[in-house]
Amino acid sequence: MKTDNQHIFFVDDEPAICRSVSQTLRRYGYKVDCFPDAEHCLKQLQMQGCDLLITDVKMPGMDGIELVRRAKHIAPWLSILVITGYGDIPMAVRAVKTGALEFIEKPLEKQSLLTAVRKALKQLNPRNPLKGRSLTKKEIVVLHLILQGRNNREMAEVLHRSIRTVEDHRRHIMGKLDVDNVVDLVKRATDMGLA
Repeated sequence: MKTDNQHIFFVDDEPAICRSVSQTLRRYGYKVDCFPDAEHCLKQLQMQGCDLLITDVKMPGMDGIELVRRAKHIAPWLSILVITGYGDIPMAVRAVKTGALEFIEKPLEKQSLLTAVRKALKQLNPRNPLKGRSLTKKEIVVLHLILQGRNNREMAEVLHRSIRTVEDHRRHIMGKLDVDNVVDLVKRATDMGLA
């Protein structure tokens, strides 16, 4: 099966589950990075991004529901699946309301997992390859300058960059946040807590 080397982040504090899931997904052509906790995952998500995030709920430190919430601030269109061995209806509702696509109970059955992964990855928008990607640190700075009402020339002066470079950053921000004008950009940034 062709996956175009789609990149999956998998978060679980149980090493055996990480090994098993990553081996299964790699066998089907996916690129997989495993993380033992939410903090490591979020750091990597800010630097690189992924096509799909799969997270356990019960973990030491930050739980999976909080990870979903924070990941959605970094990459609002990121597809996220939540797994747990302690599932209940209220937890499933919380996971979905926070931004998860689906709630999967452990023990993970290979075919169910693969079906959920394929379904989640189908929701990616191939016409906008930037949509849902994480903003870089420089793009976050440019976004804040846009939100302050600065024009491209002013931003270029503040950043000591060319207007062309600022325009490129601006285009990437618009693509990643899937907006085509400044009014929608301000609304989207506000909704995401970036304003």
